[in-house]
Amino acid sequence: MTQENNPLHGKTLESILKELVDFYGWDELGARINVRCFTHDPSIKSSLKFLRKTQWARDKVENLYLRMKGQA
Repeated sequence: MTQENNPLHGKTLESILKELVDFYGWDELGARINVRCFTHDPSIKSSLKFLRKTQWARDKVENLYLRMKGQA
């Protein structure tokens, strides 16, 4: 099975998060996905640590990324 139609294929969680932060900024990202790692002293490192352990939050990040790219 190929992943050519999967817009997340080949994207790291870190690159997705950086694109979202560049596009929305931390304040807007925290408003759209209300998790503490986005709203209180946010950083890429702390957010990645949380998202790698918390599947529901990672799903929200991936879904927001797809909407930002116009693919959801």
